[in-house]
Amino acid sequence: MHVAVMTAPGQVLVEDRPEPQIIEPTDAIVRLSATCICGSDLWPYRGVEKLDGPRPMGHEYADIVEEVGSAVTAVRPGQFVVGSFVTSDNTCEICRAGYHSSCIHRQGVSGAQAQFMRVPLADGTLIATPDVPSDDLIPGFLAASDVLGTGWFAAVAAAAGPGKTVAVVGDGAVGLLGVLAARQLGAERIIAMSRHEARQNLALAYGATDIVTERGEEGVTRIKDLTDGLGAHSVIEAVGTQESMMQAIGSTRPGGHVGYVGVTHDVHLPGMGLFFSHVHLHGGPAPVRRFLPELMQLIWERQIDPGRVFDLSLPLDRAADGYRAMDERRAIKVLLHP
Repeated sequence: MHVAVMTAPGQVLVEDRPEPQIIEPTDAIVRLSATCICGSDLWPYRGVEKLDGPRPMGHEYADIVEEVGSAVTAVRPGQFVVGSFVTSDNTCEICRAGYHSSCIHRQGVSGAQAQFMRVPLADGTLIATPDVPSDDLIPGFLAASDVLGTGWFAAVAAAAGPGKTVAVVGDGAVGLLGVLAARQLGAERIIAMSRHEARQNLALAYGATDIVTERGEEGVTRIKDLTDGLGAHSVIEAVGTQESMMQAIGSTRPGGHVGYVGVTHDVHLPGMGLFFSHVHLHGGPAPVRRFLPELMQLIWERQIDPGRVFDLSLPLDRAADGYRAMDERRAIKVLLHP
């Protein structure tokens, strides 16, 4: 089968590798209907995150079950399924508390930019749709695997809801779907921070009421200007840099909440400033599995269309072109057809 493999920063090759096999009785083998490139894949691509060797890429997937292990009972061959970028048993105490991405048996997913993949802990990880969806719904279900679930968690962690003003730092797929989530959760006002017209337009389509183009301290000042000097009730941080985190914290009013889901790199928080800010911080790897049943139902009923974040579709064999497009910000998110 074909697999996208990152061999060095800036280098992605599509290689022929053996198809996966059932290893544990709790495994499932799935055939990818669609996969994609994530913004977090750009960290090793840009050399910010170290590569220890050739790495099969991809952790987002929407697919058809091909085979299941002897212990799998929740899904069966032929079903269309979606799973999280972290596998989970869905039964441990941590999962029952809603934090599946910290499951005591968790495993990170890799190698989803491929034609087939093995999913461990299939019963606790995969959710099936009522039937095989039409082709136009597949991008939305693929988004649910990570960026929609991550944006949704960010909005929940930021306590977005009725009567709240929400600011979103980051205009990638996660930030844009954080806008969608905040709207679905009933936020009264949603301020999207973006300098890119296409992303601004999608943010507005997803429910943003205001666009702020300034960054850093200027961005914080602009948010304060829009909120009577107080700051937003809820702020979604969807980048993961020092500047974006401080912009998020600075844009939040005392007693407000920051939901941070950007994978952090060299972020250092000033203890005294944070102490006196009275800002709540909550985030981390999104427990996508917690939200999948609700999100998949919304997609199935066509109440939301998260698949609009995919603005470039390519065959898997052109994965390298997709990485370049996202690295150069010529694409918000690239869908790959295996």
